[in-house]
Amino acid sequence: MQNASDLDPIVQQKHALRSKVRKDLKAMIPEQRSEQDIAIQNIVLEAPWFKSSTRLCAYISCDALREVDTSKILSAVLSDPNTECQTKKKLYVPWVEDKNSHMRMFNISSLEDLIANSMNILEPTPVDAHGNQREDVMQASDPVDLILLPGLAFDRSGQRLGRGGGYYDLFLKKYQELAADQKWKQPLLVALAYSLQIMVEGVISVTSNDMPVDALVSPDGVIRISPAAFERM
Repeated sequence: MQNASDLDPIVQQKHALRSKVRKDLKAMIPEQRSEQDIAIQNIVLEAPWFKSSTRLCAYISCDALREVDTSKILSAVLSDPNTECQTKKKLYVPWVEDKNSHMRMFNISSLEDLIANSMNILEPTPVDAHGNQREDVMQASDPVDLILLPGLAFDRSGQRLGRGGGYYDLFLKKYQELAADQKWKQPLLVALAYSLQIMVEGVISVTSNDMPVDALVSPDGVIRISPAAFERM
């Protein structure tokens, strides 16, 4: 564990990099973003590791945050299993529980299960239209094999810079501990990134709480990083 005094420069470096990447994302012209969104989603949808996945967590992209679009991926997952995805998949999407970095992943079966929260980000309702509690991935009897992640910046060693809330880092740590306790295979952590979000190694400062990813998908293709990625992708 790092001392508080050691964290100060890391916090400053993260803040500076976040500001730079946000500025760069804002400067992307809509046509460029759209082209990269389509390319990234097509790479995911056509990938054997995605087609063979049966249970996954995926984020719901927010245009205002300039996240890589996931609408095509989500639609494919929730569509007829005989179409794009080939295998019927079980999908879990994020629900922010509080402001203390607690996030849950609930199962949905339709995009109609989503409503806009106070930040105008689409989320599942914890209770479905029939009054039943949605299945939380942490209580599911079977493991997820894939988690699709957002982020502000990434490097080629798998380091991820989030938006500062710590929601994904905490969720991933808890899920990996659950998988280890249950003796499940760990899910592949795959981040979706525009070209400008991928940095050279060493640019992203990290702490012991920051969770790395196994692979990146950019418009140029898949960047495999971890041994798990090379084995399964």
